[in-house]
Amino acid sequence: MIYLTLFLEFFKMGLFTFGGGYAMIPLIEETVLRYGWLTEARFSEMLGVCESTPGPVAVNMATYIGAVQGGFLGSLVATLGVVLPSFIIIVLIAAILKNFTDHPIFKGFVRGVQPVVIGLILSTGVILFAKALGYVSLTEFKADWISVIIFALLIGIYWLALKVFKKKLSAIQLILISAGLGLGVNFCFWA
Repeated sequence: MIYLTLFLEFFKMGLFTFGGGYAMIPLIEETVLRYGWLTEARFSEMLGVCESTPGPVAVNMATYIGAVQGGFLGSLVATLGVVLPSFIIIVLIAAILKNFTDHPIFKGFVRGVQPVVIGLILSTGVILFAKALGYVSLTEFKADWISVIIFALLIGIYWLALKVFKKKLSAIQLILISAGLGLGVNFCFWA
């Protein structure tokens, strides 16, 4: 039964989410918490891991959650569930709609979907940022000083690279620097 549930839930996410993996994050979180597959804290931790590993974040999360809930087969069906709708839609678009991208109805659909995709991605970023710094609820904030220190150091390094060395750091460099800062700061506090 868990395999069917994993497949159907991730299939729905893949089918009804426009804008890629980051737009799916609120839906994944809602589903995971509703079924009790992960705690909110564990979800946030794994989201960071899934964002740092190669591949789309939604596929990585589906694979991880599927593995936790149903082992290898669970990871397979959850991943298939989240990927299959996009595959089907892209095949249909390639076969049927390739000549309709300039059609006013298609353009209207895309223009209508863009604001909600931007809103979902922006809200996800703001919520993740707040949670990383210690936001618990509207009435509770427990500052995570290690995250605050890492964030401040990362901003300092980014500014230094930009202003002093006239070099913009890539996303990969920022991820690697953040991982190094996380290891270093945690070692200093826990050593």
